[in-house]
Amino acid sequence: MMMKNLFKLLVLIAITAIGCKNSSDNTSSTDKYKTESSENNSKIDFVLYSGGDIITMQGEVLEIREAVVTQGDEIIFVGDLAKALEQFPDAKQHDLKGNVLMPGFVEPHVHPSLAATMLPNEIIAPYDWVLPNGIKKGVTGHQQYMERITNSINDNAKAGEMYFIWGYHQLWHGELSRDMINAITREKPVGIIHRSFHEIYLNDAAIELLGIEEEEFDGNPQVEWDKGHFYEGGWLALVPKMAPIMLEPTRYMEGLGMMTQLIQKNGITTVAEPGFPSADFDGELTLLKQEMAKNPPYDVYLIPSGTQLFGMKGGNKQAMEFMETLDETYSSHNIHFLPKQVKLFSDGAIYSQLMQMKEDYTDGHHGEWMTPLDLFQEQISLYWDNGYKIHVHSNGDKGIQQVLDYLELDQERNPRTDHRLTLHHMGYFTDGMAEEMKNLGVEASVNPYYLWALADKYSENGLGKDRAENLVRINSLVQREIPVSFHSDFSMAPMEPLTLAWTSVNRVTSQNSAFSQDQRISVYDAMRAITIDAARTLNLEEQIGSIAEGKRANFVILNESPFSIEPMNIKDINVLATIYEGDFNIVKSNNMKPSK
Repeated sequence: MMMKNLFKLLVLIAITAIGCKNSSDNTSSTDKYKTESSENNSKIDFVLYSGGDIITMQGEVLEIREAVVTQGDEIIFVGDLAKALEQFPDAKQHDLKGNVLMPGFVEPHVHPSLAATMLPNEIIAPYDWVLPNGIKKGVTGHQQYMERITNSINDNAKAGEMYFIWGYHQLWHGELSRDMINAITREKPVGIIHRSFHEIYLNDAAIELLGIEEEEFDGNPQVEWDKGHFYEGGWLALVPKMAPIMLEPTRYMEGLGMMTQLIQKNGITTVAEPGFPSADFDGELTLLKQEMAKNPPYDVYLIPSGTQLFGMKGGNKQAMEFMETLDETYSSHNIHFLPKQVKLFSDGAIYSQLMQMKEDYTDGHHGEWMTPLDLFQEQISLYWDNGYKIHVHSNGDKGIQQVLDYLELDQERNPRTDHRLTLHHMGYFTDGMAEEMKNLGVEASVNPYYLWALADKYSENGLGKDRAENLVRINSLVQREIPVSFHSDFSMAPMEPLTLAWTSVNRVTSQNSAFSQDQRISVYDAMRAITIDAARTLNLEEQIGSIAEGKRANFVILNESPFSIEPMNIKDINVLATIYEGDFNIVKSNNMKPSK
């Protein structure tokens, strides 16, 4: 989302330089390991996993194996236990104790800067948020919301220091204004950030602390000064004043650390951020390296933002020239720039109901374009002609249609096969548009959580019943064999792959409404979307995403199989441990023990 990327501009003011690590080579083959084993067995460190279902996610149907053998960071055997014991008699034994081994989950679309800002501050949102240190309970209703923020402000806010609360949404919490916050406190500066990260409300003390005047925002249609309300472009205009306060380095890094805990807790061994950087390449990379220098048990992949680099480098061609240098120059052992991939932006955010819709919203408002259409078309054509895999943020049916229309022109002018252009988010689209995607070779990375979180409210406000109840029509894609991955776009959804899979399998909302049940998908297709197909979204399916010889030894251990329990219980499966590049990491207190 463009505004989220603009919000990440705040990151840049609080960063200092830090070193990076050299990249490593992990391209050795199974035959190489067998040869090394016979020549120098004392240096070989084999681990044999058995004693539970090993679900490979390798293939079109469910495949369960008895044993997996790894050497260092690579899988070298998948098959029968007897054969594994015969070929690797000296391997260390790891008993799964009846638990389930799967490939490590892949999260192809997250935003670390949003996580770092949201997680260490107060959270009062419509629904519960599970954090490493507890649960922030959700609240609905105007009176209940006002009581919660009043108690939070009275207990925690201090004079002379900005106090932030994230999670407000008018459809759940009712009206909010500067005067309402003033009624709670005039002495303590308070900023209440919208659930979308696109808006903020300030009280008098906050406005005074920031040193802003009404005249500075004259003519800005996205500032309601009397209400203390800054949204979209008004929020952007406020960013320079907010940055020094919001990005106190110690607190920001605390947020990144909490993000790391959530990644491991939820069985993720790979994350990607489409749309890097937000505004300052060196600054953002430095900040990320500070967290990754701790060697957490996951990799980060970065996809350059064509939109942001266009402005930074002075044009689209200059941006692309810079992208060509990124992998070789900046990739390290756990931060990787994906070569020949780019992120672009179509229409607005679904949480703010600013996605572009073919038919008007029920209340008469209109969506927004994130990129001027002439520039957007120029960008798509440039990267298309230069062989890039293009990722596009697109939410509404009109926004998605615009991408397809531009792509059709480029395909006619300059045909490409296996281009894998991927639409991200895809809040609302039709069967006809899914058919167009199939014909054009377009793939999808969707956020199933939209249905759970938004369908009931949006049915009553903005979209209307038919569109709201048919958000994220995943089966329309699966039936056409369009590759589909799931992502959280954190913090637009919890960073919980099993929750995303659960939503797509059951299509039950926060209010227990069973909407558009014809769009439910199978458990296997849902698990593909957080493993092998999520890897495909990043062009990494030959390295991660399934359990196969020659792939990276990234696994997750679950206490139950998603294929042997009731579908409504998938989100409640416990992640016991992850194995990242062969190294064992216990997630919580349990009976799982690393191999000795």
